Amino acid sequence: MRFAKGHGTGNDFVILPDVHGELDLTAEFVATVCDRHFGIGADGVLRVVRTAALRATLDSTAGAEWFMDYRNSDGSIAEMCGNGIRVFAKYLIDEGLADGPELKIATRAGTKSVWAEPDGDFTVDMGAATVLGEGSVDAGGQLLTGLAISVGNPHLACLVDQPLSQVDLSAPRVLAPAALASGANVEVLSVNAGRDVQMRVHERGSGQTLSCGTGAVASAVAAAVAAGEWPNATSERWFVRVPGGKLAVTPDVTTSLLAGPAEIVASGDLSASWLDARSPVRLGTS
Repeated sequence: MRFAKGHGTGNDFVILPDVHGELDLTAEFVATVCDRHFGIGADGVLRVVRTAALRATLDSTAGAEWFMDYRNSDGSIAEMCGNGIRVFAKYLIDEGLADGPELKIATRAGTKSVWAEPDGDFTVDMGAATVLGEGSVDAGGQLLTGLAISVGNPHLACLVDQPLSQVDLSAPRVLAPAALASGANVEVLSVNAGRDVQMRVHERGSGQTLSCGTGAVASAVAAAVAAGEWPNATSERWFVRVPGGKLAVTPDVTTSLLAGPAEIVASGDLSASWLDARSPVRLGTS
């Protein structure tokens, strides 16, 4: 089985090409592939499949030749991944599977437009960011308050007035709103001068990661709310600094843009004996 390894600001992924939709990835297989000791190691898996080969029905694949089937590192299914879709787009272009500079990619959060920029970065139209109200989270015994925000997937973005390194994000537990209690990405952020944000994140299904693209959008929205710029002011760019690098976000109630790097690190084949020992996939279903 072919694979590639890529990352966007340190948020890393195993890419599995499945052009004809022949693979059914089990949660156990995804978790093993993402294991940093017994597998390749990653924050998640990106399965590359043509929308025409999909057997499952999605709400929208309009105009999109390719579907990004994103799985968290624990094997659970996620709606959207802002860093992952940039890596996905770069893989399509590098492999000659799609032409740039604009691509339309189907996700479980709808079809997204992605642009390959002249400087090598990628910009994603993330769609509308929606503030759902206030929320709270238990972060290692510390109660934090923040904003519940949807970026196609659920977030709780918490503005704090302490060093981000002092917040325990090893296993945050969302207390409110109830709609997020079953799982959400949790961000802690601080705001510097000049629309500059520092962020750390615990991703639902993956744990603490070096970056989260949808989380960067949620954090920029939370910062804009705190600055009194949301929802009135639009088209103001925020820079979100994460442990793995820097992302640029233009938050908007109608559609938000996320820009940042994407890199393919390596490609190869999974060992046949490794695959046989794990019975990872069933052929013929999707």
